[in-house]
Amino acid sequence: MKRRTFLKKLGGWIAAFLVIAGFGGLTYRLFGEDKLVPGEEVKKDTEERDLEVGKAEEEKKEEKDKPEEEDKMIPQRKLGKTGFAVSLFSLGGEATVEQADRTDEAEAIINRALDKGVNYIDTAPTYGGGGSEANIGRVMEYRRDEVFLATKTGDRSYDGTMRLVEESLGRLRTDYLDLYQLHNVRTENDLERAFAEDGAVKALEKLKDEGVIRFTGITGHRDPEVLLNGIREYPFDCLLMFFNAGDIHYAPFQKQLLEEAVQKEMGIIAMKVTARGRIFRENGISSMKQALDYVFSFPISTAIVGISDQAEVDENARIAAEFKQLEDRELKEIEELIKPYSEEANYFKHHW
Repeated sequence: MKRRTFLKKLGGWIAAFLVIAGFGGLTYRLFGEDKLVPGEEVKKDTEERDLEVGKAEEEKKEEKDKPEEEDKMIPQRKLGKTGFAVSLFSLGGEATVEQADRTDEAEAIINRALDKGVNYIDTAPTYGGGGSEANIGRVMEYRRDEVFLATKTGDRSYDGTMRLVEESLGRLRTDYLDLYQLHNVRTENDLERAFAEDGAVKALEKLKDEGVIRFTGITGHRDPEVLLNGIREYPFDCLLMFFNAGDIHYAPFQKQLLEEAVQKEMGIIAMKVTARGRIFRENGISSMKQALDYVFSFPISTAIVGISDQAEVDENARIAAEFKQLEDRELKEIEELIKPYSEEANYFKHHW
């Protein structure tokens, strides 16, 4: 055999051997028995690793494609006989929202609250000297239909209330209000002036007839007896009242006033839930969850809370979404925690 022919055939044999033995990793039949060609175990290990990697990558893809779990929705309750259902946690127009020099932060808080399912906003022209209504108005301009909007008149006269409502409508950038309330009714004299022939209640009736306001309300955080007389004298649709865990220890709003408002099927809105932070103590009520769960456990429609930042919106929305009715034993435990400093919790009954 010529040298060139021999080398050519030798190269072919070597190539065939490498394919069969080294790189193929195949079995071949030799003398009637299956034999593993060297490299077979390595190939099996490689295939197993490739399979595991493939599974892992597929699981990652499925996890990535899986939609994120949505936040739990804030539960809603009936707002008396208004026909509306409102979020259990609602937005109060104080704290950051009332500050005229923090418009961007206020707007972000309001939008965050609406995104979380809050659909009730309460404000007043006195909050921040009109800053609260103005900041809320910036959002109402493009999200008005998502909100049951409430504001107030602090004037006890017809003319004064008519003037105030026009100013509020302008700041809130809307042509109607869902709820217009007598603000901070503290004394019997407040009631007498409001119910006079030229009083604020006449203005509320006129505004309701004209479709400027949809419902009427009365508010207060000093004396439950005065509010009780108010709701007995006039069929207000809603009651905005003081209510926190310290209430039971002094001139409680949660007794006769709450009971009668429930009987009248009024929309009941709780305020001063934390007494502007005064209810928190290291050895007392130490969390917002305790504060809100206590109030939520009573037959109220909603609780308004002043908000400092978006994180507080998220926290309160989560607490409302996860709320479970407290038992009587648990309510009493919270009341006992606050008892040693209940005067602070009732600050607004004494000093406002």
